[in-house]
Amino acid sequence: MSTPTQEKAMSSEPAAPQQPSALRRALTGIGVQNSSLIITLIALVILLSVLNENFFRTNNLLLIGSAITIMGLLALVQTLVIILGALDISVGSMAGLASVISAMVFTSTGNAEVGILAAVGVGILCGLVNGMIIIFGRVNPVVATLAMLATYKGIAQVISDGKAQGYTGGDDLFIFLAKGAIAGLPSLVWVFLIVAALLHFLLKYTDIGRNVYAIGGNDTAARLAGININRYIIGVYALVGVVAAIAGVLITARTGSGQPTSGSEGLELQAVTGAALGGTMLKGGRGSIISTVLAVIILGVLDNGMSGLGINPFWQNVAHGALLVIAVVLQQLRSGERRVGLPE
Repeated sequence: MSTPTQEKAMSSEPAAPQQPSALRRALTGIGVQNSSLIITLIALVILLSVLNENFFRTNNLLLIGSAITIMGLLALVQTLVIILGALDISVGSMAGLASVISAMVFTSTGNAEVGILAAVGVGILCGLVNGMIIIFGRVNPVVATLAMLATYKGIAQVISDGKAQGYTGGDDLFIFLAKGAIAGLPSLVWVFLIVAALLHFLLKYTDIGRNVYAIGGNDTAARLAGININRYIIGVYALVGVVAAIAGVLITARTGSGQPTSGSEGLELQAVTGAALGGTMLKGGRGSIISTVLAVIILGVLDNGMSGLGINPFWQNVAHGALLVIAVVLQQLRSGERRVGLPE
């Protein structure tokens, strides 16, 4: 028989914590940022499916996947460099230069592999130059890469005389990259997914990734912890050059020739928009490859939907610019920082 004191003690015991619902657990696992992007994507797909009966056809969905590849690749590495606390405005012009180099070397050698390797080599060189200007010239990354955007674009125009170079439409490797498929998915999509998977693994599961986040979050603390920041800056920019070169090779494959500017114009804005829309903090230290992939898909669906509805394609640039502004404003509001020019 229990005493009054025992009954009181038993009644005062805390209740067992309530288990969160399956939906809440799923959302927690996915993350707030990814959940909001998925909801946005679903809503956009439903809207466009209602407005355009051809939108949800398999061929159109595969077309979206192929169309986002080049912009998506640049958005992925832009995410990496922004997490580091920097920015690369020259990714589009690097892709254009790599496109020209791949086509010209292929034309002179007749070997697609040599042309692709030459393009990747040029991409690495461009990335190293960007990194060294930032480190040894002590130049702000935005200013440095903005200057190199003009430089790489000018080099591509000079060596190509401003014209498309070569013809790769008869080579099996370039044809496979542009029009091939594996397990029903276009080769272009596979390239994007493989690069995304590698970068996600690098950032999430390696010391290199953790150090990149640490540098972007607080470079002073990272330096005091013994991280060689200069080495990471050069390494990340070299990696940006590699992926930009891959994007340039894909431009060559899709168009059948090396394109100094027409295939890469405006890719810088699209890359930054994809990264920012995916929640990558422009101040550095926070971001996710998976979120960027979702954001890139949203941009691709939006562009395809606007084209399918017969909307002037120039409005796509307006939409990208507006989305970038919205993404940055939301980042500022979430950060809680004082808005410029307004009282505390």
